[in-house]
Amino acid sequence: MITVKTENEKETKALAARLAKLLKPGDIVFLNGDLGTGKTTFVKGAAKHFKVDETKVVSPTYVLLNIYDGKYEIYHFDLYRLDNMNQINTIGYEEFFYGEGISFVEWPERLGDAAPSEYLKVTIAHRTEGKRTIKIMARGTRYKNLLEKIKELK
Repeated sequence: MITVKTENEKETKALAARLAKLLKPGDIVFLNGDLGTGKTTFVKGAAKHFKVDETKVVSPTYVLLNIYDGKYEIYHFDLYRLDNMNQINTIGYEEFFYGEGISFVEWPERLGDAAPSEYLKVTIAHRTEGKRTIKIMARGTRYKNLLEKIKELK
């Protein structure tokens, strides 16, 4: 696990961009944290690395998924309002998780048993106004190797 403290939104986005340099199509990043901790801000930082206009990155709370076109497609899921798996099954979420883009999933715990077995997990917590503690953990070989590379970027 890696723990990073950011002092403002700009540093949170910069951390996401550094992580994004290591991501490739088919990668899955789970984003955990309370409402308003900066999960979408983190996606903005990563998306910017992939040449996505960060002003287009908004939380897909009411539609479950936004797709952003850039160097790779970014699949931005927000499962906060997910009532049952039928809702996400209708959009074919597995095709996105294992497809040609990179998936960022807010509120991944709502997937339950449908969650992939391997992923990178980013947990964001408030410290004080604008300041965050960000923990990055890995599940699965690909992501454990990725975590080691992230440590080298620090």
